[in-house]
Amino acid sequence: MKTRPLVLLLAALSMLGPFATDSYLPALPGVGRQFNISPELAQMTLSVYLFSYSVMTLFYGMLSDSFGRRPVIVGALSMFAVASLGATLAPSFSALLAFRALQGLSAGAGMVVGQAIVRDTFTGPAVQRTLANIMMMFAIAPAVAPVIGGQLNAAFGWRAIFALLAVFAAALLVICARWLPESLPLAGRHPFHLRAIVRNYMAALGHRQFVLAILANGFAFAGFALYISCSANFVMHILHQPDTAFAWLFVPMIGGVVVGSACSARCATRFGSILTVYLGLATTAFGALLNLAYNAVYVAALPWAVVPIFVYATGMALAMPGMSAIAQSLLPGLRGMVASLQNFVQMFIFALVAGCAPPFVFDSPWRMAQGLAIAVALGLCLWRASTALARKTSRVTP
Repeated sequence: MKTRPLVLLLAALSMLGPFATDSYLPALPGVGRQFNISPELAQMTLSVYLFSYSVMTLFYGMLSDSFGRRPVIVGALSMFAVASLGATLAPSFSALLAFRALQGLSAGAGMVVGQAIVRDTFTGPAVQRTLANIMMMFAIAPAVAPVIGGQLNAAFGWRAIFALLAVFAAALLVICARWLPESLPLAGRHPFHLRAIVRNYMAALGHRQFVLAILANGFAFAGFALYISCSANFVMHILHQPDTAFAWLFVPMIGGVVVGSACSARCATRFGSILTVYLGLATTAFGALLNLAYNAVYVAALPWAVVPIFVYATGMALAMPGMSAIAQSLLPGLRGMVASLQNFVQMFIFALVAGCAPPFVFDSPWRMAQGLAIAVALGLCLWRASTALARKTSRVTP
């Protein structure tokens, strides 16, 4: 497969998990009414999906290191299509929770294994450029998903959203089964032995610079997760918009991701990864400060309430491809497992934010701004600690 079609396919695979998250957001009130449950219980269908997603991302890279990239993606897509069909026909809230968990267990393969395929296929600055291009195209999913979900929910009910997800997964399954190449030769695979797997994970977790780097990457994304998980409340109750108006939040967010990703791809060769990361983190900090200042003085209203979020998203997308490339380069012999650990940390923090933060920030744009600022500060501090450790190691090691 040529480079451009491969990047497009990897971007589509990466879109599946976010699309299943964001297209479902407008359906939360309808699910609550359908099963006569509280908004907090309806929110569990999102939290269960995200926790399942984050846990399983820990294993997809390891499985692809042992069995190859292509079989893992094909198997996960098959599971996701079945889970989506089950959610479409779910007769009870408990059944819906179970199928959402199964969706979460299978949705992360495209993101994790896709990053391993990039590391298998490209080298040097091309890795950051490719990751940035994938992130730029993958950003389309959160932009269009809630809009499509809102329209489907308004016209046909929330079950139509899961029917669409089943069709999307089935289409990707056919394309991957026919055209996706295997990027990991048999000679490069690791034996599927429990002792070796545990040893590799322990070696990665014992690499302090790598751990700090992936934690920084996860917290850089946490502010994005906060606004996604609270989007229904933010759009409908804080901004007083209908359930078909999610574009007011998601278009600025994803517009920022597209702009930041495009800049990151250009900066990869011109400035290098390290400087690009710091430019991105500085932009996220400016966006967080702007958000705090606006919400301290004004009542949240369109369009100004979403401008700081656009600035933050631009900085996040400028920084994260370089952060990912640097973190993954620290353990070059374990590309799949490294991608797994990085995505696990990112999605676990996302799930933690989605499950714990909403009750504390609902109906308060000021507290949401504070949450964004805390996430940005943690990401910046952890990244500085990681780079400081790298400098210290380079001085000590001859």
